[in-house]
Amino acid sequence: MAILKEAAGDVAGAADVLQEVHVETYGSISKREKVEFILEQMRLTLAKKDYVRAAIVSNKIQRKTLEEEGMTAEKIKFYTLLTQYHRHDKNALELAKDYHAIYSTNSVQEKENELKEALTNTVVFLCLSEYGNEMKDMMERINLDTNLDKIPECRETIQSFLKKEIIHYPLPHQTALESLPTFNMEDDNTSPPSPLESSLASHWHTAFHTRIIQHNLRISSVYYRRIHLSRLAQLLSLSRDDLEKHISQMVSAGSLYAKIDRPKDIVRFKKERKEEEILSDWAADIKSLLNLVEKTTYLIHKENMVQGH
Repeated sequence: MAILKEAAGDVAGAADVLQEVHVETYGSISKREKVEFILEQMRLTLAKKDYVRAAIVSNKIQRKTLEEEGMTAEKIKFYTLLTQYHRHDKNALELAKDYHAIYSTNSVQEKENELKEALTNTVVFLCLSEYGNEMKDMMERINLDTNLDKIPECRETIQSFLKKEIIHYPLPHQTALESLPTFNMEDDNTSPPSPLESSLASHWHTAFHTRIIQHNLRISSVYYRRIHLSRLAQLLSLSRDDLEKHISQMVSAGSLYAKIDRPKDIVRFKKERKEEEILSDWAADIKSLLNLVEKTTYLIHKENMVQGH
């Protein structure tokens, strides 16, 4: 019935038919058949643009099931469908995870073109992700992957984000990375992109610039306790207004500490310490120094005793 409805152009009707079947409760069919049926539910639900239900349906499949032997095709299809959902949700980190899951599949590892495509998509969306421990850990692990040497633009891009150096915008390979089909959300056909696709491409382009600016601000906060806003804007190739906007957003998100003194044209990246804190640290340093002196004196005395005998 669902096949007939879809063939007739009634995608919503086909999705509704399959949604009435709770195949996960059936004990008489194999695990593979259950997964295939749920994947079909996901596909039709996404085609219907019902993204909330698609997320609910996707949770019916356990990720460890897809790692079992003989489930390669189902795993690739599952994560490919998830990319549609996460792309709509504009969740770059989850997109990076999806493409990395596809990349880690044995059948993809055996085909160089598919391997490069999946790894490139992983790197691009990882660079588009908001900075965090999970994002940084994943980036560090991918940087150790030897297959990255096959894609110089990805290797250089990911190393730029890992270095404690300011990144100049645009990146040397930015045009190549932004021309990827997944970045522009183009389909395999030759039809022009829809307004949604165009807006997503614009969103990713803006996000790429934003991530580079945020990286540069984090690096600046490492090397500067305080700096003139005009000088920092010059270093990052930004206008003063744009610089203030990005600093404010990062401070609000809790990813950066900064205080702006507009009359003096100064931004501070370090908290001003109270006298009690300075005195407490000084006392701790003196205590540590005295312990080292005491230990050294003991060792000298011990050595003299040994030499005396």
